[in-house]
Amino acid sequence: MYIKLKEKRIEKNLTIYDMANLLNITPAYYYLLENGKRKLYYDMAIKIAYIFNMKPDNIFYTK
Repeated sequence: MYIKLKEKRIEKNLTIYDMANLLNITPAYYYLLENGKRKLYYDMAIKIAYIFNMKPDNIFYTK
């Protein structure tokens, strides 16, 4: 579901653990987000987009 999320994380050379630390969540929770198994809330989408210096729509919106 969030293929771009994983791609962007890898492009920035960040691990799941790095992202979890930046977002103040557990690595397991981030893994579930990245794989579309957890609901992504707006505030979390904003934080993730900020880390990647992108707009949330460019990461999470698919046509």
